[in-house]
Amino acid sequence: MKHFSSKFFLGLAIALVGFTASAQEFKVGVVNLDRIFREANSAKTAQTKLEQEFSKREKELGDLAAQLKTLSEKFEREAPTLAESQRTTRQRQLVDQDRTFQTKRREFQEDLNARKNEELQQVIERANKVVKALAETEKYDLILQESVYVNPKHDITDKVIKALNAAR
Repeated sequence: MKHFSSKFFLGLAIALVGFTASAQEFKVGVVNLDRIFREANSAKTAQTKLEQEFSKREKELGDLAAQLKTLSEKFEREAPTLAESQRTTRQRQLVDQDRTFQTKRREFQEDLNARKNEELQQVIERANKVVKALAETEKYDLILQESVYVNPKHDITDKVIKALNAAR
């Protein structure tokens, strides 16, 4: 049995030495997508495009919210002096207007999120093409997007952002 265990440990040691030698040749890079979304020109352009596309609707929603608030405050002030039927009618009107506002706000948010996802997907696709080209030219074995911890020597986000910006 002692003979078996010494051969086992010798084999394990040889395997570890071989693994260590091959691990030194293994080249890894990590890309931070959040930084790409913040710093790449294509991401900034997408954000500007979305702001322009949705600014009018956002302003309309803001105006509608302000109008609703004003009407609600006016109702609160006048409610004690109104007849019961008038108070009930105005209360229903406020509830209807609030429901309309909430519906418009939800539709706006859904539309904005859908468009944002479309634009970000295009940025991701461009970034992935750049990452693949970088992997081929610099002979990376593995490139990850996101991780819990990255040694700065493996972070290639700056290279990707520079290549994305140069491609425009």
